Amino acid sequence: MAFTHDVDRHWLTTAIDLSRLSPPSPSHYAVGAVVVDRHGAVLATGYTGEAHPAHHAEEAALAKLAGRRDFELAGATMYSSLEPCTTRRSRPTSCTRLILAAGFGRVVLALREPSLFADCEGVRILEDGGVTVVEHPGLGDLVRDVNAHLLAPAV
Repeated sequence: MAFTHDVDRHWLTTAIDLSRLSPPSPSHYAVGAVVVDRHGAVLATGYTGEAHPAHHAEEAALAKLAGRRDFELAGATMYSSLEPCTTRRSRPTSCTRLILAAGFGRVVLALREPSLFADCEGVRILEDGGVTVVEHPGLGDLVRDVNAHLLAPAV
């Protein structure tokens, strides 16, 4: 399957829709994630706080893939509504490191993480690790809307 702008936009919008399931919190962003294989099939989804209040969206999606061997993540794409974190207070491993360890070839995101809680270098670290990162900033306002409890609208 070719990952075109429209295909990426579709799955990223799905991730943003998932982020709406995350309960608003003063201590974390609401984020959604979708893992799609090279053929366009959804392997897993996740959102912030889905299984545990401290779980991030990417972490929740990856946990659903644990132990499975029927796919290869090198050809898969992680769609995340917000840039994967590089700093965690609640867990020893950041989402960026989890994505690198899983072997993803691509990550698509709508908005870089604002520096409200921590400085984030997810895009740089992923690219340095050989991951193709695609940004769709045109969807950033949707992510800001979901996180309006934390973020002022873009001017």
